[in-house]
Amino acid sequence: MRRLPALAALSLFVAAPALADPRAEWGSASDWGRASDWGRTDVAVVGFGLPALDGDWRGAKQTLFAMGGTILVTGALKYATNERRPDGSDRRSFPSGHTSLSFAAAASIDQRYGLKAGIPAHLVVGLVGLARVKANKHYWHDVVVGAVIGEVAGRLLVDRRRGQRTSPPLTMTMRFAF
Repeated sequence: MRRLPALAALSLFVAAPALADPRAEWGSASDWGRASDWGRTDVAVVGFGLPALDGDWRGAKQTLFAMGGTILVTGALKYATNERRPDGSDRRSFPSGHTSLSFAAAASIDQRYGLKAGIPAHLVVGLVGLARVKANKHYWHDVVVGAVIGEVAGRLLVDRRRGQRTSPPLTMTMRFAF
């Protein structure tokens, strides 16, 4: 946990391109889209980077499996359902990939580091889900199902570190998303 500030700075650097458009005024769909890109990238970097910086390669590997499995399940559902996005840009709305990946990373953080790291991670990914709806890229049901997919993957594929207290149940954790 002592490396969290350095990792947060690194993740901000990685996510900076999502914040780089100075032309738009805050509140537009593109701003919400950039915010969701930033949040997804930031939590994914922290989800993998925190255990990696701590030398917890088992946790880092499990987090990659959780995020990878989430991407596969989400992608398969997107092609199977073929739902049109609210903005009409394509037919890959259901479920939200940004939200599912973000929740997989947040659940992994919670599993490995407990509530002190898990609650802030879930607050950030709740904002990612909100931003996807505000960006007009997803409906609420896309976000909710994406959150469930990611949360379940993170809980099932990432072991709790020794000495960590148990997390709130899935339903309590999901409350942070809305």
